[in-house]
Amino acid sequence: MDLRAAEMQDIMSDRERQGPKGWATLGEFNAFLAENGDIDYLDAVFVDMCGTVRGKRFPSEEADKVFTSGVQMPQSIYFFDVTGVNEDVLGMGFSDGDPDKQSRPVAGSIVPVPWASMKQAQVLMTMLDQDGAPHMLEPRNVLANVASKLSEIGLRATVACEFEFYLLDKELDRKGRPQPPINPATGARETAHEVYGITELDGFMSLLKDIDEAAAEQGVPASGATAEFAPGQYEINLKHEDDVVVAGDHAIMLRHLIGAVARKHNFLASFMAKPFVNQTGNGMHVHCSVMDEKGNNIFDDGTDEGSIRLRHAIGGLQATLPEAMAIFAPNLNSYRRFGPNLFVPVNASWGYNNRSVAFRVPNGSPDSRRIEHRVPGADANPYLVLAAILAGIHYGIVNEIDPGDPAEGNACETMDENLPFYLPSALKRFRNSEIMRRYFTELYVDVYAETKILEYEKFQQAISPLEYDWYL
Repeated sequence: MDLRAAEMQDIMSDRERQGPKGWATLGEFNAFLAENGDIDYLDAVFVDMCGTVRGKRFPSEEADKVFTSGVQMPQSIYFFDVTGVNEDVLGMGFSDGDPDKQSRPVAGSIVPVPWASMKQAQVLMTMLDQDGAPHMLEPRNVLANVASKLSEIGLRATVACEFEFYLLDKELDRKGRPQPPINPATGARETAHEVYGITELDGFMSLLKDIDEAAAEQGVPASGATAEFAPGQYEINLKHEDDVVVAGDHAIMLRHLIGAVARKHNFLASFMAKPFVNQTGNGMHVHCSVMDEKGNNIFDDGTDEGSIRLRHAIGGLQATLPEAMAIFAPNLNSYRRFGPNLFVPVNASWGYNNRSVAFRVPNGSPDSRRIEHRVPGADANPYLVLAAILAGIHYGIVNEIDPGDPAEGNACETMDENLPFYLPSALKRFRNSEIMRRYFTELYVDVYAETKILEYEKFQQAISPLEYDWYL
């Protein structure tokens, strides 16, 4: 940090740094410029229902107004479908004139964009209603609302997300299908299954190093990469964070920066749940522990089994799983990931140190006792995934739900008929769920379900190549 930046940080009061509702101020932006130098552009970014980063790009001479007067943005940005279209969901869009709402920059979210060709910065935006309250169609605010329910009973969650993804060749194969990348070190296309392999990492170290450095520059606490089960598949984890909304920010930005850096290296990074029929899918595993007001882990009672509230939390996750599947598996392709004996949960089992269950209690010291939720796909919106997980934990603790006995051995042989492993069925369960409406709000459940149903119907209007192969 140069002298000018240090002096500015010394003289800025907390009130100047952060607005009264957690908004970034012009003082914070000026401090960023003092430390990082002038920029050419500022991206004001929003995160939609599908977890896609969208927004507006302002030239440097107009960047100040993002922090002084905010940004006007149509509220429909939060219920775009996966194609980036608003289908006039529940009469919002064409029918009501697609109105703008005021948005403000989030305090502490101004970061450089290291992969950009020019000097750019980005800041995360949050939308407000007319009365200045958080806009509840924004996924980030949905998560904050669910987290507040834990806070009301004196609890807060500590979470960490893990993402699996594929590196792919930018060129499709002769049949128009994705294919593994060519290893820069060998010049050969990846074909091996080298889970945890070090040699497989070597050829892509330049890319992985750039991902690490981009994450560090953006304040995203990533912890390195491992090779996964399939050729070109990797996993990058985030460190534990005790503010779940910030954890959601980190998860969104990690996924976004992995994709951006991969493109700079002439690869594609795919978080699609099941890009290859005969290869493992991409999951987003979430580790979660819960702390009381004194910072004690309520899942820890000093034993290897954990506390009764650990069991109650798992019981709540079991009880809400069928109704939350539409969040954990949001796309038609998401359900291809689930199948027997793939180390992917196919029922609501739980167990200790067992990767075949839905809710795993990992080994470790008692004070780090936690639940690993293994159901969500890497294609899901992290904010909504975390909201659904916290809803299940809160529901289980408040209602003292018993999860039954832990599973031993292989728990993923038999698929649970009570779980909806098909998108329309999952959306129906979500829409009809009193529990999800209680946590996500009535409006959000209706908007989410309607958006994804219309998206599914649009998908069904397309004729697949297989239909021509079979029926022409």
